[in-house]
Amino acid sequence: MSKRTALIMTATAVVLMALPLFAGAQEAAGGAWTADSLAKLGGAIGAGIAVIGGGLGIGRIGGSAVEAIARQPEAGGAVQTAMIITAAMIEGAALFGVIVGLLAVI
Repeated sequence: MSKRTALIMTATAVVLMALPLFAGAQEAAGGAWTADSLAKLGGAIGAGIAVIGGGLGIGRIGGSAVEAIARQPEAGGAVQTAMIITAAMIEGAALFGVIVGLLAVI
């Protein structure tokens, strides 16, 4: 799969995840495109991007850690510790992004 196809699929997934959150704001506005409904759409899309980014980051860390342990099995403990700490930091940042995005929707 090319990078462009992956980008298009990711953008489509983000928009599809944001639509259920946006539908309530759109109905409350009477179906009109208001600044409030667009702000809520932006928050919902931001929350979706935060989830996707966090998942990609943690997946990349896991893959790199497995490769590092395969190359140097004796350093497995140190690599695993660094991997867990880094994954926790990424998860915290992704959770913060989701909370900020969902607060914009409320």
